[in-house]
Amino acid sequence: MTSGVRVSTLSSAAALLMSMQPALAEDGSSGRERLCLAEAVYYEARAEGWRGMVAVGVVIQNRVKNSRYPSDICGVVRQGRYRNGNPVKHQCQFSYYCDGKPERPAEQDAWTMAQDIATLLTTTSVVVAGIEDATHYHAAWVQPSWSTRLEKRQQIGGHIFYAQK
Repeated sequence: MTSGVRVSTLSSAAALLMSMQPALAEDGSSGRERLCLAEAVYYEARAEGWRGMVAVGVVIQNRVKNSRYPSDICGVVRQGRYRNGNPVKHQCQFSYYCDGKPERPAEQDAWTMAQDIATLLTTTSVVVAGIEDATHYHAAWVQPSWSTRLEKRQQIGGHIFYAQK
């Protein structure tokens, strides 16, 4: 059973994460799902620090809860076009998964943080104020065509977050 946590500021998420460290080891959640989430959080937002990483993780969880997307974390993270069982380069919902590069985390501190955040998000209900219903985000330096069809919520680090209108 997961406990519910409302994060009104992302700094309170850090405090929560630190206070839960001992309890996170025995969580009973799927290791595969946690790994998929940790990879996505790491590759999509490691340069954003923990705030951006938590926000990306929340978007993934919001998609899992939304009937428009796959119903599990790995399905959401790996959603895209496939050819002969392989993802088509640059045709995925999460760009890192289809960039043609192997997933081998090189930055140990960021990878450890991504794993901790994935554990937190898969064992606790975390709501980040301002992006409670966000299902999309993009880097601030691009303007994807789909962004005009969604409602902008807020910018966290280098990402802009959106929800369905």
